[in-house]
Amino acid sequence: MDLREYLNRIGFTGQYDKASLESLFAIHKLHVMNIPFENLSVHSGEKNTMDLHIIYDKIVKSNRGGWCCENNLLFSWVLREMGYKFTTLGAKVFNSLNKEFFPKDCHLINLVEIDGKPYIADVSFGVSHQMWHPLELISRKDQPQPPAVFRLINDGVKWVLEKTGRKQVVQDKAFANSSLIDKRLTKTMYSFTLTPCEADHFLETSEFLQTNPESLFMLKSICSLQTHTGFRALIGWTYSEVTFKEDADSVDMKEIPDSEIEALLKEKFNLVLVNKFTPKNNKADYCI
Repeated sequence: MDLREYLNRIGFTGQYDKASLESLFAIHKLHVMNIPFENLSVHSGEKNTMDLHIIYDKIVKSNRGGWCCENNLLFSWVLREMGYKFTTLGAKVFNSLNKEFFPKDCHLINLVEIDGKPYIADVSFGVSHQMWHPLELISRKDQPQPPAVFRLINDGVKWVLEKTGRKQVVQDKAFANSSLIDKRLTKTMYSFTLTPCEADHFLETSEFLQTNPESLFMLKSICSLQTHTGFRALIGWTYSEVTFKEDADSVDMKEIPDSEIEALLKEKFNLVLVNKFTPKNNKADYCI
């Protein structure tokens, strides 16, 4: 594995031999702008893994994206190679339908310390929930970013991440009642503690997420990529381009026929799949 090859993959041309806050912010943003959050392997007859070398080959050499355990595990390796002091943590994603957190850690994030200040780095949550820059680990401080205002809340042991976004205005009224449109402005995203985790901590959950028929990632095929003006997403056959605006985000949605899916993945996400991809968009707690 070669750090320079990864940096070339995300388009980073800055200094990488000094673990600075500026460089951390730069590579974090470039990662989410160039590497999709996607679970297409699950719907292409492939299997996701916690093997870092396989993840590196998939994302860096094969120009693919990945879900959180892949993207954020790769990012932890990048942090190590660049000399950052970091700790890998596990998080429990909040289910808005059941009003509860997932019972086990199902989301991998990284805590990075720079000049005595801790930051949460998360390059793989996708759509309007994706932070562009790491968040300072400080309770109840609004941290505005282009996608939303993020906020970390601490109760003494557990930390909870929530975001407050903007109203989403759908351009095509035929999609006005789409289940993918979230009318809630403030949402709880996940909770975590500061207990360090290793990659094998997520093995059981990773298997569950790609095999259990009730898993979100089995129910829906998801591909999301941040852009300089917002983000784009393909959920099942529904393609969305979202433009961030000051008061309300503009959402342009359309259905993509099977015959055009491959071309759209190449054009909009720079993805070329080796195996046959079968889109899915069954009912689940997921909004853009």
